[in-house]
Amino acid sequence: MTQRVRIQNFAVSRDGIGAGREQSLERPFGHVDPMDLHGWALATAHWPGRTDPGGTRGLEDYLTRDFSRNIGAEIMGRHKFGPQRGPWTDQEWTGWWGAEPPFHTPVFVLTHHPRPSFSLGETTFHFLDASCQEALAQAREAADGKDVRIGGGVTTLRAFLEADLVDEMHVAIAPLELGEGLRLWERPEELTDRFHLEQVAAPSGITHCFFWRR
Repeated sequence: MTQRVRIQNFAVSRDGIGAGREQSLERPFGHVDPMDLHGWALATAHWPGRTDPGGTRGLEDYLTRDFSRNIGAEIMGRHKFGPQRGPWTDQEWTGWWGAEPPFHTPVFVLTHHPRPSFSLGETTFHFLDASCQEALAQAREAADGKDVRIGGGVTTLRAFLEADLVDEMHVAIAPLELGEGLRLWERPEELTDRFHLEQVAAPSGITHCFFWRR
C-alpha cells in the first residue's frame, strides 16, 4: 500500500476560517467557539471523548471512526500544540490533551524554537525547526509505512498545500461566517487545479469536502 499524506476532519467556516484571533490557554481557537466548527464531530457516536450512549451515525460517524485508520505519524504547527509564542518559557506545558493525547503515534511539532522530545501515553512529541519537506521525511520514516496526517492549524495546512505535499484531504465547512481569523481558502474550488473535489451535504448542516489528487 502506498504511503499517503492526509488531512482529515479539518473544519472551517463558510468563509474559510479555521481558527480565530487572540488564542490563549483558555481559548485554543481564539475568539471562535470550537463547537461552531467541530460540534458535528463531537455529536457522533464514536467521538473518542463520549461518555454517554447515543450519538449520530452515518457519514459523520464514519469520518470520526476513520480519523486514526492507518495513521503512523502526525505533523502539526506549534499553535496547535499550545498557545506559547517565542522561546519556550515553560517546558512543563505538554499540550492541550492531558495525560493521554488522542494521537497514539509520533507527532512532529513545527517550531522555530525546538525543545526535547517527550512521551505521554502512546504519543511522543518531537519539536522540529524544519521545512515541510524535511519534517515530512522524518514523519514518513517514523510512520513505518503507514500514512502521515497533517493535523493543522491553518498556517501549517496552507504550507503543505502550497508545497504540493498533500495527497488526500477532508475539510468540513460549517454553515456560518466568522469574518476574521486564519483563513484556509476563499472557496474550496481554488484547489481543483490539483485535486478532484466532491462535496456532500450532511443532515447536521455541514458540507464535507473530499479532495484527492488528479
